[in-house]
Amino acid sequence: MRTTPIALFALALAAGQPALAAGGGDHTHGHGHGGMRDGIGHPADPAKADRVIEVTMTDNAFSREEIRVKAGRTVTFKLRNAGDFVHEFSLGTKAIHEAHQEEMQHMMAEGTLTPRHMAEGGHHHGSGNSVMLNPGETGQLTWQFESPMTISFACNVPGHFQAGMHGPLTVRPPE
Repeated sequence: MRTTPIALFALALAAGQPALAAGGGDHTHGHGHGGMRDGIGHPADPAKADRVIEVTMTDNAFSREEIRVKAGRTVTFKLRNAGDFVHEFSLGTKAIHEAHQEEMQHMMAEGTLTPRHMAEGGHHHGSGNSVMLNPGETGQLTWQFESPMTISFACNVPGHFQAGMHGPLTVRPPE
């Protein structure tokens, strides 16, 4: 049996926990979680992108199971939220995603994030490694990948990562 986002939301509410959120607007935000810029890359100018990768977010999946890029390249991710809930596209290590999930729980508790809407002003927190979108919205994130590694792309809206909304992003050595 597949657990739907609505069922996860209802379970979280029944348990008295912040529920999964989805939906948002073109909310570009980053999260300055220890060392985020040290090693995984940094935000970049879209005019300098070597490659464009389109990613569609649905409830609760990405249109890509994995992403591969080359070190030293600048990539623009063109993002579309085709789901009924707020979703985000976030780049990071396990530690970055875990810290961000905690931050998202706080955003739900303070009311800046609900399952279907990200309030204006709730998206300004740091270094630019994430884009959060309300249902039907589009956005983009441009990133400079520095060195070979494997990180992940994920939706850290409460309940979404746990429902499987994440995948590996492999940065290969340059040719």
